[in-house]
Amino acid sequence: MKATGLIFLWTLVLLPCGPLANPAEREDVVKHAIKLHRGKGAVITQRKQWVLESCRKLSGLLRQKNVVLNKLKNAIRAVEKDAGLSDEEKLFQVHTFEIFQKELNESENSVFQAIHGLQRALQGDYKDVVNMKESSRQRLEALREAAIKEEMEYVELLAAEKHQVEALKNMQHQNKSLSMLDEILEDVRKAADRLEEEIEEHAFDDNKSVRGVNFEAVLRVEEDEANSKRNASKREVEDDLGLSMLIDSQNNQYILTKPRDSTIPRADHHFIKDIVTIGMLSLPCGWLCTTIGLPTMFGYIICGVLLGPSGLNSIKSIVQVETLGEFGVFFTLFLVGLEFSPERLRKVWKISLQGPCYMTVLMIAFGLLWGHLLQIRPTQSVFISTCLSLSSTPLVSRFLAGSVRGDKEGDIDYSSVLLGMLVMQDVQLGLFIAVMPTLIQAGVSTYSSIFKEILRILILIGQILFSLAAVFLLCLVIKTYLIGPYYRKLHTESKGNKEILILGITAFTFLMLTITELLDVSMELGCFLAGALISSQGHMVTEEIMCCIEPIRDFLAIIFFASIGLHVFPTFVIYELTVLLFLTLSVVIMKFVLAVLVLSLILPKTSQYIKWIVSAGLAQVSEFSFVLGSRARRAGIISREVYLLILSVTTLSLLLAPALWRAAIMKCVPRPERRSST
Repeated sequence: MKATGLIFLWTLVLLPCGPLANPAEREDVVKHAIKLHRGKGAVITQRKQWVLESCRKLSGLLRQKNVVLNKLKNAIRAVEKDAGLSDEEKLFQVHTFEIFQKELNESENSVFQAIHGLQRALQGDYKDVVNMKESSRQRLEALREAAIKEEMEYVELLAAEKHQVEALKNMQHQNKSLSMLDEILEDVRKAADRLEEEIEEHAFDDNKSVRGVNFEAVLRVEEDEANSKRNASKREVEDDLGLSMLIDSQNNQYILTKPRDSTIPRADHHFIKDIVTIGMLSLPCGWLCTTIGLPTMFGYIICGVLLGPSGLNSIKSIVQVETLGEFGVFFTLFLVGLEFSPERLRKVWKISLQGPCYMTVLMIAFGLLWGHLLQIRPTQSVFISTCLSLSSTPLVSRFLAGSVRGDKEGDIDYSSVLLGMLVMQDVQLGLFIAVMPTLIQAGVSTYSSIFKEILRILILIGQILFSLAAVFLLCLVIKTYLIGPYYRKLHTESKGNKEILILGITAFTFLMLTITELLDVSMELGCFLAGALISSQGHMVTEEIMCCIEPIRDFLAIIFFASIGLHVFPTFVIYELTVLLFLTLSVVIMKFVLAVLVLSLILPKTSQYIKWIVSAGLAQVSEFSFVLGSRARRAGIISREVYLLILSVTTLSLLLAPALWRAAIMKCVPRPERRSST
C-alpha cells in the first residue's frame, strides 16, 4: 500500500504539468513513475530533481492563473467605468471576461477531480465490482454537471454575442439617417425582441434544480435524408427548428413538444408520415379480413403488426399514435352510450353491477389458488387475475354495432346486459388503476403493515364509490335541467352547418370525460355517460348525431386498433405457440364458464337463454391489459416474461373472440336478428 501511495504521489505531481499528446506519452509517464519508485533507471538526486521540477511547474501554473484572474477583475472594473461604451458593449465584454474566469476555474477543478478519482481508484479493490460501479457513477455525474456548465457558458456567449450585434446596429443607426420604412422595421424588430423575451420560458433553468430531475446524456439524430445534398438546406432549417430526435442511454426516443421560439410554426413530420402510412396500409388489410370473413378490426391490428417494431419498424412516433388512438376509444364508447338508453340501464342495473363484481372476485380467487400452487407472489397473482377478468368494450361494441335488439315480452335484451357489464368493468378498471400504487407498496411491505394496507385499499374503494355517486348525481341533474336546452340550442344554430353540431357534441363528451377524470373515475365512463345522456332526447336525435360522429369514430378506431398491433410480437408467439395456445384456451374457457355460472344465478328465469351470448362476449381479455401490464412492469409487480405472456394471451383471445361470438349467435339468436348481429 505504501508503494501504491508513492506511485500515486508522483502521478499526482506529474498529471497537472501539462497535457499529454497521445496514449504513448501517457504510458511512458506511468513507466517512468514506476522506475522512479523502484530506483531503476534513475538515481536519488535525479528523482528529487524531477519531483522538484514538476512541483515548480504546477505551482507556476497556479500562480499564473491567479495573475490572470486579477487582470480579468481589473479589466471588468475598467469596462464598467468606461463612459464611452454603450450598455450592450459593456455587457458583452463583461460576459466574455466572466466566462473566461469560469473556464480557468473549471480547468483547475478538473485537474484536482482527476487526481481525486485516481486516488480513489488506487485505494479500491479491482475485484470489487460494486466499488468500480460507484466510481463510474460518480465520474458520470461529474461529466453531466460539467456538460451542463459548459452548455450554460455557451448560452451565455450566444446572449453576449446577441447584445454585441444589437450595439453595432444601434451605432450604425445613429451614424446614418433612416428612411420611414427603416424606422418602421426597426420598431418592429424591437417589438419582436420584446415578444420573444416575454413568451420565452426558461424551462431548463427553472427545472434543473427541481427534486427528481436527473441530468442525462442524449444523442441527437438528424433526419434520414441528412446525407442527401439536395436536402441540405432543408436539414439546416429543421436543425434550427429543433425537429431532430433525441435518444437517451436507455434507448428512449424523444421529439420536440414545445419549442423555445413559439412564434415559428412547426410540424412533427414523423407523426404525419406514421398516420399516412397507417391509413394507406389499413385499407388492403381491412379488405383482406372482410374477404375471409373476419371483422375489419383484425386487419387494422395486422397493419400495426406489419408497421411496428416486430415488422418493418417504420413507425417512429409510437406514443403519439397511441395517444391519437385513445380518441377512437372515447368516440366508440360515446356511440355505445348513444345506443344504450338510460331506460335500458335502469332495467339491467342490478345485473350490470353484480355480474362483473362476482366474476372479478372468482377470477382473483382462482388466481390466488393457482399462484399458491405455482409459488407466485400474491400481488402478482392478484394483478394477473384482475387483468384477465376485464373484457374488451370496443371489440364487443363492434360486434353489437347495428344489431337488432328487440326484446321479447318480459325478457331482457342481451345487448343491454352485455354493455352494462362492460361499462361496470370500465369502472373497475379505473378503480384498479387507483389501487395500483397501494398494490405496489403491498408487494414490498412487511406483515406488520398488512392491516394498514388493507385499510388503505378500503379507503380508496370508498373514495371511488363516492366519486361514482357524485358522477351519477351530476348526470341526473344534467338530464333533468341542462341537456334538453343545450341540444335544442345546438340544433337551432347548426341548421345548414353541421360543424356547430359536431363541435357541440364533442365538447360535451370531453366535458363529461374531464369530470369523471377529476373524480378519479375512468375517462371511458364519462364518454359512455355523455352518449347515454344525449340518447335520452329521443330516437331522432340519436340518429342525427350518429350520422355525424360515426365517420370520426371509424377513422380514430383504425388508429386505435393499429396501435394495439404495435405491441403484438409474432416471433414470440411462434416461439412459444404451444404454451400460449394452452394458456389462451384456458383463460377463455375459464372466463366463459365463470360468466355462465354467475349469470345463471343473477338472471331471471325468463332470460336464461341470453347467458350464452353474454358469456361469449365476455370471454376475451381487454386490450387495456396492455396499459395495465406496462405500468405493472415499470413498477416491478410483474417480470418481463409475464408481461409478454399477458400481451400474447390478450392478442390470441381477441383473435378467438369473433369465432366464439358467432357460435353463440348461431345457437341462441333467432334468424332475422342473427343476420344483422353478424
